[in-house]
Amino acid sequence: MTKKRKITVAVSGLNNTDNPGPGVPVIRALRESAKFDVRIIGLVYETLEPGIYMEGIADQVYIMPYPSNGIQAVYYRLAQINDEVGIDVLIPNFDSELISMIKLEDDLLELGIHMLLPSLQNYEERHKSVLPVFGEKYGVLVPKSFPLSSAGDIHQVMRELSYPVVIKGNMYDASVVHSLEQALAQFYRISMKWGLPVILQEFVKGTEVNVVALGDGKGRTIGAVPMRKQYITDKGKAWGGITIANEEMMKLTDHIISSMKWGGGMELELIRTDNNDMYLIEINPRIPAWVYLAVGAGQNLPEAMVDLALGNDVEPYTDYRVGTMFVRYSYDNIAQLEDYQDITATGTLNRENNGKEKI
Repeated sequence: MTKKRKITVAVSGLNNTDNPGPGVPVIRALRESAKFDVRIIGLVYETLEPGIYMEGIADQVYIMPYPSNGIQAVYYRLAQINDEVGIDVLIPNFDSELISMIKLEDDLLELGIHMLLPSLQNYEERHKSVLPVFGEKYGVLVPKSFPLSSAGDIHQVMRELSYPVVIKGNMYDASVVHSLEQALAQFYRISMKWGLPVILQEFVKGTEVNVVALGDGKGRTIGAVPMRKQYITDKGKAWGGITIANEEMMKLTDHIISSMKWGGGMELELIRTDNNDMYLIEINPRIPAWVYLAVGAGQNLPEAMVDLALGNDVEPYTDYRVGTMFVRYSYDNIAQLEDYQDITATGTLNRENNGKEKI
């Protein structure tokens, strides 16, 4: 039996709530790795992120400064954490922190912290606000999309479209609207929460399907698993899904990754119309929260990501199990007040000894 390599991996996105981040399923996948014996460093922004207190998830936890504090604040905190624990690989799981990590990639590598990320160009060109340009450049069907800088723009855009349409934030949030009144209400709600631009997008009727994929940054697809959502929350999040066989989705994924030379995880959000046309709705530039379905279907993409980040050659996955399902559920986790007090007061928590020993 091959001995596992011991490494330390820092992972963000431990907010395993009704709008879950990918951190917890990424960690679960790494705990099951056949190659690595992982020590997990959880990076969190809030002291009530559930992954902090879940058994078997993070060995140590550190509070991070918000990305809005600037990349220097992010760098200094990561350098401090690295001095204490020695990070081999960092997996950022929030769209909002990716831009900082991409810009800091070379500086962090000098500290010995490895990442596998898309290039800055790739990150910028897949934004929802420029989706039509992306579609034209890469030969992909996309819905008509218009960036809105003011509520007044809605009137002009709707001369080209008819209701329903979709109102979206440039990074997060989306709502289908059926009238001008609804469109205005969602524009103000999303712009107040996430800022400008807000995106007005053509509504494409069909079945929503998704792909989780991993690119090596050189044009190869290391793994990809398509799924169809079976249960969707009012936030648009999948709480149930099933892996499907769809050659068109796999070809589209390979085409996008090879054309862009995408590095790292991604999620393609697609609509398959009644005419079997495949529209690209969004590219999320990181691993999605349902990534553990891919692991269950036979592709441990987080493990492969870590392997690639460390500079190793990784053979692509060639298969996955069709008909594998996931069902997400809520769970009342019992936590200790002293753990909450410690991470709130000091910004750190050591759970390597069942949460009893503190940093």
